[in-house]
Amino acid sequence: MYIPRPFQPSDKAAQEFLSQIESGHLVSNSDKGLISTLLPLIYDQETNSLLGHVAKLNDQASLPTNQEALVISMLNETYISPNWYASKKEHHKVVPTWDYMMVHAYGYLEIHNESDWILNQVTRLTNHFEANQPKPWNVDQAPKDYVDGAVRAIVGIELKISRIEVSFKMSQNKSKVDLDGVIAGLQKAGKVSISEAIDALRQEK
Repeated sequence: MYIPRPFQPSDKAAQEFLSQIESGHLVSNSDKGLISTLLPLIYDQETNSLLGHVAKLNDQASLPTNQEALVISMLNETYISPNWYASKKEHHKVVPTWDYMMVHAYGYLEIHNESDWILNQVTRLTNHFEANQPKPWNVDQAPKDYVDGAVRAIVGIELKISRIEVSFKMSQNKSKVDLDGVIAGLQKAGKVSISEAIDALRQEK
């Protein structure tokens, strides 16, 4: 991934970004060519791995690969209008852009067929996403035979990360007045969380 210097986060920030990942495109190369699947994911800091699952009928579960696999995950992506830049009124030398926080995680892809591993991953993933629900649902609420059938229909995915590339392209290369305009424009458009992320990165500079 091409990452201009203003958009390169610190090693610590890049590592912390992995723990925020909730989904990503898993891309692997096989005898049939490239395969990609969008998956809900969770990062395991202890093993430095991204964990998920796919259907057994998915080619990514069965076709062998002897190359690195890749997970592409993005947060806080949005269109940035030139109308938000204060400098537009001065010289009109502005263009639209797209802001985002993105990671490319590379590594060895391991497929898990062990039912205990799969059930643990599904439970962990569910608990993570249900945590903010008023009455969180958990796997134990479903009939055991139903859960067992669901587990038999999927395989576990573990990407053992060997390297990452992270880009925080959040208008850091803009002047203070232009950045103020971007934040105000995003807030007016209802994209408050993205404006807060941009403002937080500005405070770190």
